[in-house]
Amino acid sequence: MTSATGPTNRPQRWNRLLELLAESGRLSVEETAERLGVSAATVRRDFTTLAEQQLATRTHGGVVATSVAYELPARYRQTADAAKQRIAERAAALVDARSVVGINGGTTTTVVARALAGRTDPELSGDQQLTLVTNALNIAGEMVLRPHIRTIVLGGVARRESYELHGPLAERALAELRLDELILGVNAISVDGGAQCRHIDEAGVTTEMVRRCGRVLVVATSDKLQRSALARICGIDEVDVLITDADADPAAVTAMEAAGVRVDVV
Repeated sequence: MTSATGPTNRPQRWNRLLELLAESGRLSVEETAERLGVSAATVRRDFTTLAEQQLATRTHGGVVATSVAYELPARYRQTADAAKQRIAERAAALVDARSVVGINGGTTTTVVARALAGRTDPELSGDQQLTLVTNALNIAGEMVLRPHIRTIVLGGVARRESYELHGPLAERALAELRLDELILGVNAISVDGGAQCRHIDEAGVTTEMVRRCGRVLVVATSDKLQRSALARICGIDEVDVLITDADADPAAVTAMEAAGVRVDVV
């Protein structure tokens, strides 16, 4: 019988199951049933599905991860800190369940993608499913496993440091798409400098994402505010919402709001 504290539906359960598999690389039926708060029979069915999708190999009493989707840098495998988790949950809650959402690479946006995958809206089915457009291979590798999300991956050259695709192919693919919303991770953001990142190639793709979307939601921990980075993604006037944590400098928040940006401090 499912525990009262366990996942209440399949998307939430799979979200947690995949996180556990990514963390340890090996799971047993008994341990997983206990940690998810579900029956052993449910876990066995989930393990069978993992094996059918070639994400894991069945072993006696458990599974071992085999998918390259989990051979990620440690910064993507680790559990998010409390601030990033709060930011991610707020960002995911602001997204319309039937929209086309762009999302770039990064540790914070990866947590947002997982929060989106855990949403339980009744609209997330059939033709009304959420569509995620990304240039991040690690995000695409996780999201493609969620049957209630349609995942579109941009082409391009992969950066091994961030798992992001960039270059003319990615920008050309974006030229054919229209995004309702963009979840934008940044290395720095300020009123004068706008949204910024460290790499020029990365800026080219994310700038095109901004051009193609209806609303830009920047997700940034407080240490990114009032800083500068090498490449500008967009001006502050193109940012609609900034979601940051409670350690944000009040003066920086006030400056953002005065510039017309809605700031959600979580």
